[in-house]
Amino acid sequence: MTTVLNVDAVNRSFGDRHVLKDVSFAVDAGRLTGFVGANGAGKTTTMRIILGVLGAQSGQATWRGAPITREVRQRFGYMPEERGLYPKMSVAEQVVYLGRLHGMSAADAKARTATLLERLDLGPRAGDLVEKLSLGNQQRVQIAAALVHEPELLVLDEPFSGLDPLAADTVVAVLRERSAAGAAVLFSSHQLDLVERLCDDLVIIADGTIRAAGPRSYLREQYALPRYSIEVDVDAGWLRDEPGVTLVDLDGPRAVFDLSPENENQPGNDDQRVLRAALDRGPVRSFGPVRPSLAEIFREVIQ
Repeated sequence: MTTVLNVDAVNRSFGDRHVLKDVSFAVDAGRLTGFVGANGAGKTTTMRIILGVLGAQSGQATWRGAPITREVRQRFGYMPEERGLYPKMSVAEQVVYLGRLHGMSAADAKARTATLLERLDLGPRAGDLVEKLSLGNQQRVQIAAALVHEPELLVLDEPFSGLDPLAADTVVAVLRERSAAGAAVLFSSHQLDLVERLCDDLVIIADGTIRAAGPRSYLREQYALPRYSIEVDVDAGWLRDEPGVTLVDLDGPRAVFDLSPENENQPGNDDQRVLRAALDRGPVRSFGPVRPSLAEIFREVIQ
């Protein structure tokens, strides 16, 4: 993995409100990084500092180890949470125009726009005025505008807002394609199920402070509870009588249970002891650890 964007000890205040507090994280090329936090946590402010819309009062964001200049930002794509389209322009004119602002030739901007609009299921609406589109279609136009110049870094603030499930799936596929081509993608979203499905890496921010950051698989291991699922051929209610076991869910032969940490680490009081007890009662159809969901990790780290 190659780190291309570094946010290093960034601070920002508005009046007496300290909204970013030594914010630090990295974004790698060819990977999708989810940036999650509650409203007001500092996500949009951080993104605006990366894009140069706002300045940091201390700390900095760097691209490939160097300060981010205006020329470097020409290679970035940005989709703000607030819609920034020109309502009286047609869809295709809008995307071509924004591609030209990023230095594309007219021919290249038109060709790329046509490809993107088809890919985002907007081909038939290319000649429509932006103001005539539904909010979901306007959202897809903004995504096309951020992608048209094939950016090296894509920064998307709530890209799935207003999208129905099918439209969201289309956008997810397009973002994966851009990432597979080597782009670094940083996106925020309140839809944690989509973030969980899409992201390779995760950054969690709360009250202007980074609470957790790293590959999704690493965070799921780090914040894993001593929780297990089991399916047997008999009723699994016998787990209630096992020392150190707390039943979380029971549905006949299927159960989810926790092992108290003090019991889990004692010889003879681990998951294998429970498995042996299950085998003594008959066949075990499945058994294994339960990894926490992104929503569970999010709730734990922001408390």
